[in-house]
Amino acid sequence: MSRNSELIVGLDIGTTKICAVVAEETENGIDVVGIGTHPSSGLRKGVVIDIDATVASIKNAVEEAELMADCEITSVYAGIAGGHIRAFNSHGVVAVKDREVREIDIKRVIDAAKAVAIPMDREVIHVIPQEFIIDEQDGIREPLGMSGVRLEAKIHIVTAAVTSAQNIVKCCNKAGLNVVDIVLEPLASAEAVLAGDERDLGVCMVDIGGGTTDIAVFEGGSIKQTSVLGLGGYHLSNDIAVGLRTPFDEAERIKKKFGLAAARYLPGDDVITVPSVGGRRPREVSRKILCEIIEPRVEEVLTLAHQEVVRSGLEDRIPSGVVLTGGASSLGGLIELAEEIFETPVRLGVPSHIGGLQDVVRSPMYATGVGLVLFGLSQSRAHNQSRFRIRDESIFGRVKQRMRDWFYSEFS
Repeated sequence: MSRNSELIVGLDIGTTKICAVVAEETENGIDVVGIGTHPSSGLRKGVVIDIDATVASIKNAVEEAELMADCEITSVYAGIAGGHIRAFNSHGVVAVKDREVREIDIKRVIDAAKAVAIPMDREVIHVIPQEFIIDEQDGIREPLGMSGVRLEAKIHIVTAAVTSAQNIVKCCNKAGLNVVDIVLEPLASAEAVLAGDERDLGVCMVDIGGGTTDIAVFEGGSIKQTSVLGLGGYHLSNDIAVGLRTPFDEAERIKKKFGLAAARYLPGDDVITVPSVGGRRPREVSRKILCEIIEPRVEEVLTLAHQEVVRSGLEDRIPSGVVLTGGASSLGGLIELAEEIFETPVRLGVPSHIGGLQDVVRSPMYATGVGLVLFGLSQSRAHNQSRFRIRDESIFGRVKQRMRDWFYSEFS
């Protein structure tokens, strides 16, 4: 396994599935060389509720990816989501020494922006510079070497519940994996599905997963808002299972095969066969009834996502429109319904900027997994170091330092 040192592995620990994506660094970026997926039964709304079940699912997904990639996976970039995620913007100001911005000035201004009170039960996951301002000149991305006397920084801080992050690391460790870094899933998905011009002009990405819906808004090439809603495709399937009185697995199958986001998009009034529970005979049900069950929940998810954007004050700053991704975004009619609710152009986001098994991963359900390896690639290049590390239980103390070092090296 001589190529292990050149591999990057992303582990998407989702509510409905665990997905491991193995990629190999190339001159042009990355080539996906292995994929493993397995149903997830130990999470709820993105949070671990059963460690043993989650560990078993991780092991199965990783083994499948190892078999396809013909390698041994020891380290991963793990995604984190859930309703416990909180993000906010902060601002710092320092005086520039010697009238020229140096690395120490950049460190000082970011430290000043980070000097905010954070509860003891929360952990800082990301500290992301948005822009720098020198003597009232804004929009600066690289301030190093510029002249000025006053340096300001606007940053985006993402925090998570300490226990939720610890449980993700614990599950990976029990599965025999070292967690190189914990990555917010909407940031990872954005790496995979958004184009550079969209980020510059202004865009909103909505990642509708199994148990959560992740939202990320970009403008001017930097992140402006991130948030996570505790609703997703699982809730659609559960509504169908209850409404049609059918087993959950059958509800999931019916949703994928016959579901539409709204009944008005139906080309005709078809009839579908719905299995019953308890050994009862299958029933014939109008497809319109199925869509009428799905529509309120889909509208709720999209409306809440739209409200998050409105609440942030960024509704008029996303001229590139909305990009939908995630496994549940493949639902028929979802793009059209989202355009009605957001009142802006909407497109389906699939992973890009990759080679190798791109035909396999060009699906919204792999957006987070591919994004994690792209994030890992940028991390490894910034650090100029091996991606695989010896397991260390003190990862939470190192996450802050690693993120700090990475952002400082970005501006050095």
